[in-house]
Amino acid sequence: MDNEHDVARRTVLMSAGIGIGAGLVSGLASAQAQGVTSAAAAGAEIWSSEYWANKGGVKLNLWRKRVGAPKAGDKPLPILFLVHGSSFATRTSYDLRVPGLRRAEAASAAQAGDVDYSAMNLFARAGYDVWTMDHDGYGYSGSSGNNSDIASGVEDLKAAVPVVMKETGQTKMHMYGPSSGSIRAGAYAMAEPERVDRLVLAAFTYKGKDSVEMDRRRKRIEELRANPRRKRDAAMIRSVYTRDGHAQGYDPALIEAIVAAEMKHGDTIPSGTYLDMAVNLPLVDPRKVKSPVLMLRGEHDGNSTNDDLLDFYRQLPNGDRQFVILPDTAHSLGYSKNRHLLWYAVKNFLAAPTPVAA
Repeated sequence: MDNEHDVARRTVLMSAGIGIGAGLVSGLASAQAQGVTSAAAAGAEIWSSEYWANKGGVKLNLWRKRVGAPKAGDKPLPILFLVHGSSFATRTSYDLRVPGLRRAEAASAAQAGDVDYSAMNLFARAGYDVWTMDHDGYGYSGSSGNNSDIASGVEDLKAAVPVVMKETGQTKMHMYGPSSGSIRAGAYAMAEPERVDRLVLAAFTYKGKDSVEMDRRRKRIEELRANPRRKRDAAMIRSVYTRDGHAQGYDPALIEAIVAAEMKHGDTIPSGTYLDMAVNLPLVDPRKVKSPVLMLRGEHDGNSTNDDLLDFYRQLPNGDRQFVILPDTAHSLGYSKNRHLLWYAVKNFLAAPTPVAA
């Protein structure tokens, strides 16, 4: 990751029984119908570049990946913007490679080697122009000194989206966010609905009713209010993968790679999203989210309950919506041993044909 940053500077699903939709049947065919080509088949290299947005004097770092450098006259690729969550910066979240980790799913020794946890690479090879950003106070971005709460995150996205539009010539994009990233993405979709095409809310929390993790955070309210940054040391990072009682769902070598990637950014992280989720929920009004929506949760996710999320789901006004439960998976979906189920559902949803109006 350091090297890439330096260079840049120069299938089984458990359905909740509603809304799983036809888009889950033939994502590849749908993607080809929309002109989304298979980069892997073309054998092209993934190109990356770094950009900066300005939010009131705070520089926000954007990271982009796609197959091949953009060229004048080329047909634009569909855009996927990945929004990160509370505890990790964006490249750890979406562009992580674990060197030397033998893949448990490798069919032979010849297939074993580095494991690519990069969602950016996966979606770039699927034909998307993939963007992401470190929010205020995270990763390579500057800090305003605020606690980077959900409202601040929406302002970050408002600053970033014009950069994406300028570089791509497009005015709408798909958005994906997990955990508090899904709350940021959902709140942005309310604020600027004309910019959001299809919206994926993973490991979302609506009101937090009966949530084990929200109960834990409510006990820390005074601590979270007292300081715009909270402690985020190696022990805290490891606890993310044990708190749901499903540590076996993650590779231990992966967890240590996350610790190494994140600790170079320091041992504190903004506290705003934790505080918001403890005392200010709900922060997204489902009735004001006009996009098609895919909601995903892990079977063992302590951040929310089925009832909490289905309450949100039922109020969404767009009939193009899906609700998916990922089996044998906890809160951190993208790092799970079953992450292929997550990306299968997301790719099929993003590539679904536009419904024909009755």
